[in-house]
Amino acid sequence: MQSKLNFLGRLSHPNLVKLLGYCWEYKQLYLVYEFVQKGSLKNQLFRKNATDKPLPWDLRLKIATGAARALAFLHTSDEQVICHDFKTSSILLDNNYNAKIYDIEMVKLDPTNGEPRGTSDVMGTPEYTAPEYIATGYLYAKSDVYSFGVILLELMTGLRAVDSKRRDEQHNLVDWLRPTLSRKRPTLLRKRRLKNIMDARMEGQYSCKAMLHAARVVLKCLEPDRKARPSMKEIVEDLVKIQAIKDKPMLPRRGSGSGPNPERVVT
Repeated sequence: MQSKLNFLGRLSHPNLVKLLGYCWEYKQLYLVYEFVQKGSLKNQLFRKNATDKPLPWDLRLKIATGAARALAFLHTSDEQVICHDFKTSSILLDNNYNAKIYDIEMVKLDPTNGEPRGTSDVMGTPEYTAPEYIATGYLYAKSDVYSFGVILLELMTGLRAVDSKRRDEQHNLVDWLRPTLSRKRPTLLRKRRLKNIMDARMEGQYSCKAMLHAARVVLKCLEPDRKARPSMKEIVEDLVKIQAIKDKPMLPRRGSGSGPNPERVVT
């Protein structure tokens, strides 16, 4: 804990939860962080109360961009940090829905053969874990990129990364929807199928161009080969471009429901 305190004390960024100090109680060291009013992205995105207003598209993009900026900072800082167990509960939101990364298993990068990497005794949450870590036990900055891709897919669909309540072939969101994200299909068909996976509660809030661009970012992040994934700096640039898209939003489908409907997705 003392080493974590020293380590976190050297990191400062608008999209990281600020460490205020620490205290000793009952022979235990406790870290004291700033209070972040809106709680976690997990709670905001997957609210149990159906009457709660869902997060709109522009806020989802804002949150994704803020989290991406934090990861880009950590990967390129003097400390060179891999976040490792990065998931929706790792992102807290302030009153203005600014994303702040919190309580993640930070692993310092260890340059080996000219490429930074590290290891961790903590496995992390499987549905967010990059395949190279599962296969080899080694972590890379691009491992965080994979985790970010899972979160961005959750933001687009409004669905959890893993949900046992869905049909067997739909339990794992990435495995289920990766074929739909693929660019190896006619553009018109891809547009229709991508629209089918978007959170129905956001209809009328995003343009076709924004949807296609966001899907392209997710697909790049989820590349099985880590070397084919972009850096977090490149992802930030992509998300900023999506935020700047001013095309006319897609019209809602007649009779569309109030939430996501996995049954309408055809891969």
